Amino acid sequence: MIHFLVRGLVLALGVTLATKLVPGIACSDGSTLVVVVLLLTLFNVILKPILLLFTLPFIILTMGLGVVLINALLFFWAGNLVDGFHVESLWSAVWGGLTVSLTNLLASVIIRSPPKRPSTPKRDDVIDI
Repeated sequence: MIHFLVRGLVLALGVTLATKLVPGIACSDGSTLVVVVLLLTLFNVILKPILLLFTLPFIILTMGLGVVLINALLFFWAGNLVDGFHVESLWSAVWGGLTVSLTNLLASVIIRSPPKRPSTPKRDDVIDI
């Protein structure tokens, strides 16, 4: 549950940064931000895997740039569905999606747990035949 809350806070930070840095993206208040974060989380859980599956050849041909377009499309849809959250154009959505993705990347690098050390196997003196 903590992991879900941290991911939500990071997404909220990314959307807030996108509204501050990207021209053409605006969010009216905090409750709208919460609705946008919940909607984007729902999109990422349900719609994104389906879109990735159906556009896989395009993603391979564009060497991954298709994923950026899918993120922008989901961001743009959120702007159209939530009152008080405005995404002016697809280019604004592309830059907003990139801002959110970079925020998630930086947060995952900072929050990442240290790698687990492999346990040493027990050495038995008995040889099984």
